[in-house]
Amino acid sequence: MGLRDFARSLRPGNDTELAADLAAQKRARRSRAATKADREGQAWEDRDRAAERKGGWYKPAR
Repeated sequence: MGLRDFARSLRPGNDTELAADLAAQKRARRSRAATKADREGQAWEDRDRAAERKGGWYKPAR
């Protein structure tokens, strides 16, 4: 939660709206993290399959 969200939480107002905004932000962060992990996993799988097609020992590039 950023400074702006913290200040907004101190001000009296619609707590339901604030909670909904914070939940939406949390979902967006989680979604981006899952997408990144999915891309990294797919890249690893692609490298692994390429190594199997080549045969022999394979040292992944990092």
